[in-house]
Amino acid sequence: MNIEIIKNILEHVTDPEIPVISISELGILRDVIYDIKNEKIIVQITPTYTGCPAMDMITVNIKSALQEHGYNNVEVISLLEPTWTTDWITDEGRKKLMEYGITPPVEKTSDHSFITGIRPKVQCPICNSYHTEMISRFGSTPCKSLYKCLDCLEPFDYFKCH
Repeated sequence: MNIEIIKNILEHVTDPEIPVISISELGILRDVIYDIKNEKIIVQITPTYTGCPAMDMITVNIKSALQEHGYNNVEVISLLEPTWTTDWITDEGRKKLMEYGITPPVEKTSDHSFITGIRPKVQCPICNSYHTEMISRFGSTPCKSLYKCLDCLEPFDYFKCH
């Protein structure tokens, strides 16, 4: 069993909420293991946050992608530890988020603005201005905040640091 072939197949499985980014680029795909004893492929994924509703669809999409290539004995395991972090988003994933209209996390660290009161400088994905403000801690999904550009006046999602 060539695990690299399996990983290459999974490179084409996208996040159902952000269809331009793969689960690998988003850092959701953690590992692929072949269980020789049970002749089974085990795919380990980590949700962006506990209770993420997209995980069920991601599981279905993983199994479907592998079945299309003849791999029928597949188990998808959701790992809650270690918790997902935005540090796991690849550079290519960050670029794709920005092009899609979602500003990726500014830093590869947790956002402590709720403690310090200092918000990160968030770039508008439409006009590239840093003259932006947070409208709501929660955007289109709980893992994003809603921002507004004060130059082009467009609203946009900002992927929160975790």
